[in-house]
Amino acid sequence: MTCLLCDKPLHDQPTWQHFLGIRKDASACPICLERFERIDEIIQDDVLDSVHSLYAYNEAAREYLHQFKFMQDVALAQIFAPILRTVLNDSKKIVVPIPMHPLNKKKRTFSQVDALLEAAKIPYQSLLEKTTESVMGEKSRSERLAMTELFHIPADIPYNEAVYVLVDDIYTTGTTLRHAAEALKQRGVHRVEAVTLFRPIREK
Repeated sequence: MTCLLCDKPLHDQPTWQHFLGIRKDASACPICLERFERIDEIIQDDVLDSVHSLYAYNEAAREYLHQFKFMQDVALAQIFAPILRTVLNDSKKIVVPIPMHPLNKKKRTFSQVDALLEAAKIPYQSLLEKTTESVMGEKSRSERLAMTELFHIPADIPYNEAVYVLVDDIYTTGTTLRHAAEALKQRGVHRVEAVTLFRPIREK
């Protein structure tokens, strides 16, 4: 088996943990994984009750997202499956992926957030529909903040007291997540949290 990031052989010898099903085979080598900077940054604002970003958006993260999203290397979803399983392993919470517009999904052939959750074997509910083809990464900060109603919820959400957790690949200005949270709260959801793989680290 080879590392999904550098293609070098993984010298991962079986242990008793493998046989008991505790430890899964690694999908990337330690050297590649060490390039990702774990930050576990948690913030909140007036719309999002909590946003947990797992890693810094550094050079390794940029290379990963380019290969995963734009080069359509869907196998890379396996890289972060273990950490997503750990963070999202709560049956009392409802996981909701940030969706792509159908036309964008057709061009890219798959939804990266769905692929991440499926690789991690996390159950999720596709409650949101994207209303615009615009991609946040192609807009300036002011353009992102000025956008209105990015999401539509086509079906009723039954009343419940569950916590809804939005999942996205990267947090930049937070516009996408806030719009998604507002859409859910307008339908009666009381608490909306979010988990993102990456977040840029701003200079202090």
